[in-house]
Amino acid sequence: MPPGLWERCCWVWGLLLWLSIGNAGDAPPTQQPKCTDFQNANLLRGTNLKVQFLLFTPSDPSCGQLVEESSDIQNSGFNVTLGTKLIIHGFRALGTKPSWIDKFIGALLRAVDANVIAVDWVYGSSGAYFSAVENVVKLGLEISRFLRKLLVLGVSESSIHILGVSLGAHVGGMVGHFYKGQLGRITGLDPAGPEYTRASLEERLDAGDALFVEAIHTDTDNLGIRIPVGHVDYFVNGGQDQPGCPSFIHAGYSYLICDHMRAVHLYISALENSCPLMAFPCASYKAFLAGHCLDCFNPFLLSCPRIGLVEQDGVKIEPLPKEVRVYLLTSSKAPYCVHHSFVEFYLQEPRKKDTSIAVTFLSGNVTSSVKITMYT
Repeated sequence: MPPGLWERCCWVWGLLLWLSIGNAGDAPPTQQPKCTDFQNANLLRGTNLKVQFLLFTPSDPSCGQLVEESSDIQNSGFNVTLGTKLIIHGFRALGTKPSWIDKFIGALLRAVDANVIAVDWVYGSSGAYFSAVENVVKLGLEISRFLRKLLVLGVSESSIHILGVSLGAHVGGMVGHFYKGQLGRITGLDPAGPEYTRASLEERLDAGDALFVEAIHTDTDNLGIRIPVGHVDYFVNGGQDQPGCPSFIHAGYSYLICDHMRAVHLYISALENSCPLMAFPCASYKAFLAGHCLDCFNPFLLSCPRIGLVEQDGVKIEPLPKEVRVYLLTSSKAPYCVHHSFVEFYLQEPRKKDTSIAVTFLSGNVTSSVKITMYT
């Protein structure tokens, strides 16, 4: 062999040997989970139910893993030892992904170490509202079958928390009914009113559907239900006409949906902020505004309920009372918290004319004023 050819052969052989040794210690590439997004329904196809269960975990909060079979769940990042939270959206008129869902999932995973499963039923919830209502029982059965797979893997019923928005709140109630009220918790975010205000307990969310049921009411005069449906029912700003929402129809879609969706944004804010959204039981909103309900002794023995993930909303009595109306005020934007102050005036003698008194509150760097009118 000529000298030049021998040198080239040795060089190529050394290169191949180096590549072989260099790659031998490399770990095999890890398989990244396949991310799946919400469906977009074509309204021309009707409202046939086509459900997706998308798992989000603390290790990858932005990647939804499609989990349908038990094998999917086992091969995903699902952690049987953690609690499981299911988010169920409501009616989707245009068949699109809920605009708030990503923020909601992220806030939940930052607030608590848990498995979060978003139930995508966009196909069954689009088109006509009454068609979506007809799909509620079928969806409830689909979710119940899915939960059965989790229970087989070792998940406990009491560790399951359903968060249902609007129509999704009644879906959650249906699932809880199928499990005989043994699920841990159901949160109804402005449960839907149309078709449900006069519905039976079997058809809608109620306090018997889970060990603890709460509802946040923000649009009782339009899209939300007017009656209490849980152990604790928050009627925020009286349950209607939320501050910062448009009050005239010329605002268009925002006028229709702002009050209704405020429940979602309040809950997200409660997850993200430390200021408490605390409420007080009272006979009526008018009595609450008049300062007649200053504590939570009756019926909560001074444990005032607050919106968020605190166990039983901080209520520490057993057995839990049912359908307790509680009231709170909020501001027009996040974090929505306000401080409730009670001011009393004692007059030495009756006034002969209406009197206005300006009161200024000082708190840290914040100054706020209010005018109080005492009528004759």
